[in-house]
Amino acid sequence: MAFKLPDLPYDFDALQPHIDKRTMKIHHDKHHAGYTNKLNAAIEGTDLAKKSIEDILKKVSKHGAAVRNNGGGYYNHALFWRVMSPNGGGEPSTKSKLGRAMTKAFGDFETFKAKFSAAAGTRFGSGWAWLCVNRAGNLFVTSTPNQDNPLMDVAEKKGTPILGLDVWEHAYYLKYQNRRPDYVAAFFNVINWDEVSKRYNAATR
Repeated sequence: MAFKLPDLPYDFDALQPHIDKRTMKIHHDKHHAGYTNKLNAAIEGTDLAKKSIEDILKKVSKHGAAVRNNGGGYYNHALFWRVMSPNGGGEPSTKSKLGRAMTKAFGDFETFKAKFSAAAGTRFGSGWAWLCVNRAGNLFVTSTPNQDNPLMDVAEKKGTPILGLDVWEHAYYLKYQNRRPDYVAAFFNVINWDEVSKRYNAATR
């Protein structure tokens, strides 16, 4: 197969109490596995099977809905697992490259947190909230519907995602029911800022 379901970098219960074990297991083993399998089926026997997921998404408008939806689902979740950690939370150092970029873009961490929370909380229906890097190396916050992301050529605001939050109901409903703002607030306790920083550095080389 062209793409393989990535393992979680921690145990299913590692993010408790913020994200519960049952949700993590279903989310990874059912939802992410489903996107992976359907993406592989959609590209089997085509030139896309030899391309990276990033290259596929950057020209996703040239492909069908199955590639867009499942390619996005595959990429988004692979990023999502990595930007969380049981040792996460806090905020990046203002002296780090990422911290300086966040200060430049948002003024302070609390302003970033408010903007990101608003992007996640006001996304109608299913989708994602993102912290991204644009071509000039500047940070911005945005959200996308369904399994779209800012790498896609169909995105309203384009850039390289370095932090993403899944606000589909399957990501939080077992624990939080309709209380999406509580789930968004809990997410800040598990953000892996070391991973986000690595992704920022890679995007701005």
